[in-house]
Amino acid sequence: MKRFYKVVGVVPAGGGFGVVLDGKPIKSPAKADLVLPSRALAEAVAAEWEAQVGEVVPSAMPLMQLAATAIDKVAPNRALIIDTIAPYGGTDLLCYRAEAPAELAGRQATAWQPLLDWAMTAHDAPLTATSGIVHQAQPEASLAALRAAVAVQDDWRLTALHQATALTGSLVLGLALLAGRIDADEAFELAELDASFQIERWGEDAEATARRAALRAELKAAQRLVELTAG
Repeated sequence: MKRFYKVVGVVPAGGGFGVVLDGKPIKSPAKADLVLPSRALAEAVAAEWEAQVGEVVPSAMPLMQLAATAIDKVAPNRALIIDTIAPYGGTDLLCYRAEAPAELAGRQATAWQPLLDWAMTAHDAPLTATSGIVHQAQPEASLAALRAAVAVQDDWRLTALHQATALTGSLVLGLALLAGRIDADEAFELAELDASFQIERWGEDAEATARRAALRAELKAAQRLVELTAG
């Protein structure tokens, strides 16, 4: 749609902050009040609206999209979202190492094992790594601990966690991103380690380049959501 407003602003609203276009408050796609938990997040969403020139392009407003997701989908469906995220702990990307070549397996162990060690220390959730694609059952106590770590997040952090975990295939990476143990660029490099290894050898086509750029951008948006709602 064409840009239909001239002035973008931030105002107090509903115990938080809202974004207004020509003085009118923005609603979510489901017509809920768009109440944001911090002025910093409201200002960042307002900046996305201000940056639209000519046409309003929703895909160019990642924080607005995440805010709408938090309000319309996560808040009213917390149990379902938790049930969607928690099972990633049982099939976490970081637990499945290549059988060959040895160089790739070595890179995986060097890059991924410290994050599994962090999960054990931070969440009392030791996970077992294996080689190959055959399913490796994880300790029930560890899976319960990881589920608890998911369930304790507020709606905004849960939204970011859902995005990061689904994008990377790793609950450990998602939780590490939320905790500030890694940033979005590190999460990208860790999740894309196998793909990057192949690109070193065979090159990268345009489709892969676009996919990887989109993945990195979405992880950065998740990180920004966490940072802007902190405190």
